[in-house]
Amino acid sequence: MLIVLDLVGIAAFAASGALAAVRARLDLFGVIVLALTTALGGGTMRDVLLGVHPPVNLVNWPYLAVAAGTGLIVFWFHPTVSRLRRSVLLLDAVGLGLFVTAGTSTALSLGAPPYAACLVGMTTGIGGGALRDVLLREIPLVLRREIYAVAALGGAVIVAVGDWLGFPEGVVTPVAAVLIVGVRVLALWRKWNAPVARKLDG
Repeated sequence: MLIVLDLVGIAAFAASGALAAVRARLDLFGVIVLALTTALGGGTMRDVLLGVHPPVNLVNWPYLAVAAGTGLIVFWFHPTVSRLRRSVLLLDAVGLGLFVTAGTSTALSLGAPPYAACLVGMTTGIGGGALRDVLLREIPLVLRREIYAVAALGGAVIVAVGDWLGFPEGVVTPVAAVLIVGVRVLALWRKWNAPVARKLDG
């Protein structure tokens, strides 16, 4: 079941990357590259930070196949996928919850201190999207709009605190994932954004 949910998250992230590539008028190769980068970038960054070589995403062919296959589907059927934007955003929120909690738990199991595990977990969730935006020469979305990185960091902190208090991982991780998804969906619904600095004079 966890593998299936993991693949769902990868597909959602890949779809968001592929849609961004289509809107930027990239060719088929560019669309697939953006799909792979968005879906697998965060997990790859996690493994590099934790010294896991080769990265898990690059040695498990189903992850690569699902991400690339989703990119192809979006390339050919992007008008239909665009109309399913709400569903894609919901799946993206689920993927964020799964990736952040899994990344944090992985870091803790490999001996990372809680504060480092939280940063690694957040990076797992938002890293792919940030790489996508950099490749498209945009300021990463997580740094300028929406409650995304904040939700990710909050969920990672819950996992780390639960581990520190000795709570069962099988209880803490699902609770943290649900909270991440809930905050993300609520932020989308209510159109919440993190505060920004007031305009500079001149």
